[in-house]
Amino acid sequence: MRPFPAPGATVFGLTRAWAAVLAMLIFFCALPARAQEEPAPVQLGPRAAPTRSVGVGSLDVLDATPKFDVERATRTYLSRVSGPARERSDRYFEGGYWLQLIDLAYGLLVVGLLLGFHVSARIRDWAAERTRSRYGQSLIYVAAYVAIFTIATLPLSIYEGYVREHSYGLSNQTFAGWAKDFGIQFAIGLVAALIVLPLIYWAIRKTHEMWWIWGAAIAILFSVAANIVYPVYIAPLTNHYEPLAEGPLKQQILSLARANDVPADNVWQFDASRQSNRISANVAGFMGTTRIALTDNLLTQGTTDETLAVLGHEMGHYVMGHVGRGLLLMGLVTIAGFAFLAFGFRVATDFFGGSWDVRRVEDVAGLPVLAGLMSIFMFLMTPVTNGITRTMEHQADIFGLNAVRKPDAFSTAMLKLSTYRKLEPGKWEEMIFYDHPSGRTRIHDAMVWKKEHIRDWDVRDTVNQPAP
Repeated sequence: MRPFPAPGATVFGLTRAWAAVLAMLIFFCALPARAQEEPAPVQLGPRAAPTRSVGVGSLDVLDATPKFDVERATRTYLSRVSGPARERSDRYFEGGYWLQLIDLAYGLLVVGLLLGFHVSARIRDWAAERTRSRYGQSLIYVAAYVAIFTIATLPLSIYEGYVREHSYGLSNQTFAGWAKDFGIQFAIGLVAALIVLPLIYWAIRKTHEMWWIWGAAIAILFSVAANIVYPVYIAPLTNHYEPLAEGPLKQQILSLARANDVPADNVWQFDASRQSNRISANVAGFMGTTRIALTDNLLTQGTTDETLAVLGHEMGHYVMGHVGRGLLLMGLVTIAGFAFLAFGFRVATDFFGGSWDVRRVEDVAGLPVLAGLMSIFMFLMTPVTNGITRTMEHQADIFGLNAVRKPDAFSTAMLKLSTYRKLEPGKWEEMIFYDHPSGRTRIHDAMVWKKEHIRDWDVRDTVNQPAP
């Protein structure tokens, strides 16, 4: 599983500045890589032949699914996390709901101050004094805006990325280590902004009323490029990647990859333990940059079966084309977002443009308006974007169960995620706030799969074990 954040955190652990830039760009990075489980040599055993008995003038076939109680097995697993551990997990995850609202409100406050006190207009005028090139002016303005926004939101970044993570025992970093990663992520965000935002403003000047279509197209193309370069060029900037040591586990992972036509000839591990104790893995990239990677935390905390189960899930994302599907669906969200920007900017500047000294969308001083509007749009779209990723996560879960055939290992791996994910949310809570199925849902799915496969010899071998 990829280090996917709880609500309030940012994708791939990126900083608030990076997230703010990406909100404007609609930068949706490589979709999933997450879950965890285990198989030894992956073997698909034949189902036990149905036992036949002769009835009165008829041939009876015994039920293919023995009386395995799915609900009881699910409850047994969930009961393993209780008391203070369950309360801490619930409190951490639920706190993320409020952080989303706080992040939005704080970001809009910063935007309001930049516009209301004419800071944005003054930066634009200062840039115009430095160069007559409109493109050059955009570059100067964007650099200044990203730096100012980062400084203004630094208190929240420190609290969410460092103080809060330590208070819940989820971070291993010193403040110096966190600050170093923050600086790297800021640099990544700044470079991304300097590439994409001036291009969008160029498109605005060239296409006028149709700017929002071209702006969306630029953001989508950037998202595609990011998915290609992330695993090879971006991820190693904050973590050290090295080939997994030769041994049975590596051979089993590569065997699983070959069996499912995943184009990888190596397995990589990276030192996520220098940042947190969360377990994760991913199969990221496409168009020649696909890479299987897992954290050292997964290797030390997970069993062999749990590790393979996680990788089975991750490979499911690749085999089922979730990167492409995610780009398509998020691309539609991006288009809708830019349409919202076009409408919202006209309304906002009609009311406040005079006091902001911003009237036209091609005026780079209006970037805070666009950023604020996009933040509002993405906040309102949270149930939609979470629903898109949650659906693909469920599909990858089922793929992994079929490929690895270790439902009990999958379930114990899901319990290990409970340190930062609430296990049992309400129905609407899960639909709105969860970008993955909840632990309860995933374990229940695994137990349903187990019930339907108990007569398979390789699954039946584990049925008489003490758990669940």
